[in-house]
Amino acid sequence: MSHPYAVREAVEPGDRQACFAVRKEVFVAEQGVPEDLEYDAYDAGAVHVLAADEDGSALGTGRLLHGEAAAAKTGGDTSVGSLGRLAVTRRARGLGVGAALVRGIEEAARTRGLTAVDLHAQTHALGFYERLGYVAYGPEFPDAGMPHRAMRRAL
Repeated sequence: MSHPYAVREAVEPGDRQACFAVRKEVFVAEQGVPEDLEYDAYDAGAVHVLAADEDGSALGTGRLLHGEAAAAKTGGDTSVGSLGRLAVTRRARGLGVGAALVRGIEEAARTRGLTAVDLHAQTHALGFYERLGYVAYGPEFPDAGMPHRAMRRAL
């Protein structure tokens, strides 16, 4: 069964609120991440990417940090972007939305001249990112009480 959707940078009125609503549903409600940890100062300058169906309903989101904001997460390298807050609603899982969002974030990174994308993956999602070309590095670490690994993909 195909489910038409599109992935784009969140620049239209209401897009950012749609992205935040997906994050609240997935991270805060489903995974129990405290709301004050989910939303942060990086949101203001981040590139937000939104997946929406043909009716405009939000299916997923993710964000790209770049420049100095990303350097804080990538070991000081401003040529590397930081992918984060990737979330897909329960009803859209299994439709390829997550992979499409990752590719959309990578395209946003390329258009900004970045050479690679880093991310901090929940350990249960390592296989998903590995299938998309990301390679884990460094030790496992906790983030919001959940185990994570750093990963990177050259663009």
